[in-house]
Amino acid sequence: MPLFHRSSVSSSDRSSIDDPNTHHGHRSSHRSSGSHSSRGSASPSSRHSHSHSHSIFGGSNSSRKREDPSVSAAKEQVSRAETAEREADRALVASRRAVREAREHVRRLDEEAKIEARAAKMKQDQVKSITQRARPLGRHA
Repeated sequence: MPLFHRSSVSSSDRSSIDDPNTHHGHRSSHRSSGSHSSRGSASPSSRHSHSHSHSIFGGSNSSRKREDPSVSAAKEQVSRAETAEREADRALVASRRAVREAREHVRRLDEEAKIEARAAKMKQDQVKSITQRARPLGRHA
């Protein structure tokens, strides 16, 4: 019996053909589709090559119109990765800006606290001076 003949696929192999998770499911599904019945004189390797080109491009005429699903998926994945990278760059810039603004805010608060502390110290010194002047008052009462 020929190696790639349609009738050589058993019922257990057909269940694995239909299962997309099996290792040979992609290639085997085209074996049972009848695409090789008109190519009886072709060698097994040319049949496999022909089967593979049909499975990827969907036919010889439409190969330029359609893209292989795995290529499309890879392009989409790269596109999503590029978008994510741009968003990450924007987030990094925003994060750096937020950190810079927070540090500036803390620096201003610290400066304000120092100014207020100096003002409080001056006020305290003034009160101390006034208290010393007011101590002798009321001795004659």
